[in-house]
Amino acid sequence: MLLRRTTGNPFAMNTTKDFVHFYHQLGFEDLPGEVLDKVKYLCLDFLGVAARGAMADSGVAAQRFVKDLNRPGECTVIGTGLRAAGEYAAFANGVASHSLELDDVENESSLHPGVVVFPTAFAAGEMAGCSAKTFITAVVAGYEVIIRLGKGVHPAEHYRHGFHPTATCGVFAATAVASKVFGLTEEQMLNALGIAGSQAAGSMAFLQNGAWTKRFHPGWASHSGILAALLAKTGFTGPDEIIEGKLGFLRSYSDQPNPDRVFEGLGEAFEIMRTSLKPHACCRYMQPPIDGVLDLVTKYQIAPEEVRHITLGILSAGRLLVADPPEQKAHPQNVVDAQFSAPFGAAIAVVKRRAFLDEFSLENLHHPQVRELMKKVSCVTLPELEAEFPKKWKSRVTLSTQDGRILESQIEYPKGDPENPLSWEEVATKFSALVKGIFPGPLQEEIRDRIKALETYPNLRDFTKLLRTSARAFPGDPA
Repeated sequence: MLLRRTTGNPFAMNTTKDFVHFYHQLGFEDLPGEVLDKVKYLCLDFLGVAARGAMADSGVAAQRFVKDLNRPGECTVIGTGLRAAGEYAAFANGVASHSLELDDVENESSLHPGVVVFPTAFAAGEMAGCSAKTFITAVVAGYEVIIRLGKGVHPAEHYRHGFHPTATCGVFAATAVASKVFGLTEEQMLNALGIAGSQAAGSMAFLQNGAWTKRFHPGWASHSGILAALLAKTGFTGPDEIIEGKLGFLRSYSDQPNPDRVFEGLGEAFEIMRTSLKPHACCRYMQPPIDGVLDLVTKYQIAPEEVRHITLGILSAGRLLVADPPEQKAHPQNVVDAQFSAPFGAAIAVVKRRAFLDEFSLENLHHPQVRELMKKVSCVTLPELEAEFPKKWKSRVTLSTQDGRILESQIEYPKGDPENPLSWEEVATKFSALVKGIFPGPLQEEIRDRIKALETYPNLRDFTKLLRTSARAFPGDPA
């Protein structure tokens, strides 16, 4: 499947057309066994965060919006009894799955693939009644597109301009997924990608007040991708150089675009294999330092009152998200603020010895020990941490104690990275912890077992019917 390109100016090449040609041709038979296993692994993780995210306030608001639209459909809103038209089911599932900050992430592109790709693939798959093999192939294509575009747009530069790459790159991925599922021709898929380019949006302004708009981003990207594919199928046209063109995505959304990264290793390896999972319910840039804090407090049995100061080595690309401005990050006002506050992450790790979903709560924002510890945390950028970024998301944590000890932990690969992965058993445990009270125990086990045999289903709907509940349409619904 290797797509070979001649050398020369990458902006002078037919990047979008080559991209579409490759993914249009991609078939289930082209996927190695390890890629198939990775899809299942990531799917189980996604279903856990989507089902639990459906209970979050932002997830419930999205479901209420979908219900009030009264657009009839048979597509599943995961973990609820609500059914909706495909694009709105995708929207609700995208919002829900990004509402916990426990979704997957790819380091080099600095974005969250699964919360765009899976909502689109499930909704489009139910709309089309496609086979699970088609679903799986579309998922792989979606991960490829979002990650490669994320690397090509230069994520740190993209962030500096105020864009959220999960959203902006995500709409192209969602479009590729829907195009594969709906069986678009190559020309239609090219037009669909062009249409998607006019829907690439997502502002980082949520950092100013902890708004829910970040959670909105993958849902809207999924919704927009389905619309782009459906429009193209009717004959609606889009620009055919939307990636590399003078007015295309890469040049418009970054001052330092790198189109070579879009094609690097295409056909030799699949980007989905580089995707990480999150053990902590917060921004990925906080996870390496949290690992370091947990390492120190557990290894040396450090009590909160013994801590004199904690210095967190933060990657410069993440400072805007989790460390700056320091005064604001040391005084988070809501759960979203806490999920993007490195001082809170460090403090909660010391006090609670973990940083899972329950730790990021309003109650803990006002916990006296947590509030006191946040004052003792500082964030620094260190040249030695930057040398191998973005391939490695390193951190160095230094903790000084009241009795004069200086303790240090160096994190090379945070927990959840492919080099330091969560095992299948750990993912299953995470899934069960998230869906407790949503799916009964026997159904949890059935979902896990069926995911392991996912490719055997001739119709995806035979699997998605397991993901519904029979209670109220959604949490908090009075009907």
